Amino acid sequence: MPAHPHPHSIDLVEVPLKYLANDKAPAVYIPSRGGGDATEHKGAYIEHRVTIQNGRTSGQSFELDQQGFTLVSQLSKVKDFYDDEEIAAVYENEIKQLVLTATGADRVEIFDHTRRAASLAVQKARMIREPASIIHNDYTERSGPKRLCDHFSDTPDEARALLERRFAIINVWRSIRGTVRDAPLAFCDASTLAPQDLVPVERQARERIGEIQLALYNPAHRWYYFPQMRADEALLFKTFDSATDGRARFTIHTSFHDPNAPAEAAPRESIESRCFVFF
Repeated sequence: MPAHPHPHSIDLVEVPLKYLANDKAPAVYIPSRGGGDATEHKGAYIEHRVTIQNGRTSGQSFELDQQGFTLVSQLSKVKDFYDDEEIAAVYENEIKQLVLTATGADRVEIFDHTRRAASLAVQKARMIREPASIIHNDYTERSGPKRLCDHFSDTPDEARALLERRFAIINVWRSIRGTVRDAPLAFCDASTLAPQDLVPVERQARERIGEIQLALYNPAHRWYYFPQMRADEALLFKTFDSATDGRARFTIHTSFHDPNAPAEAAPRESIESRCFVFF
């Protein structure tokens, strides 16, 4: 179900977003582990001031296969998003049904939940990560299939069979502490991305070596955000698609400081769930 608009939202903001400066210097992404440490971004970066349109008031429709992201209404029955048992017992089924309905897929497998907080105190208390601060996409042409094989490592025959089907990786992002006043997510319309804008970069996590995409600046990029997201809304965005038929495959995104956020705004707390989606 599409999310309903906020009647008094500001139509656009102009803010600096951090792009990769060039594709010549080597870059490495070393994710934070949570608890107050910071992600390391090795490489050369440059900030560009970009206009981010309010997706609620833009008059634009957003579809996973076209723009790469969409906002939906979903009221969760979860009482405590920091309770892993409740996430497994309640939220995962909600997510599966949401993604199945949104995509028309045959099967959804959830393989990761990441909680984040803009407050350093909350990061330390909850042992969770900070909001992402550079433009990126979670998977590449190579790392999407590799992540699937890693997840199904105990059943390699199943992995091989699944790789023969079209599959996507879709993230489901939501606030877990009231309305998001600051550090919202911004998304680049995938139809405005050129293949040469995306640069694969090694992701060096303690548990595995992977690969993400960083982005080079292109004035053709069109950016959107959904201000004041409520707890009964969720963002779906596609970080990988094995299909090469012209539909959106990768969705670059980042958090940013909203200049319209009130000074007393509560720091954002969120959860993103990553799903394999099989067609």
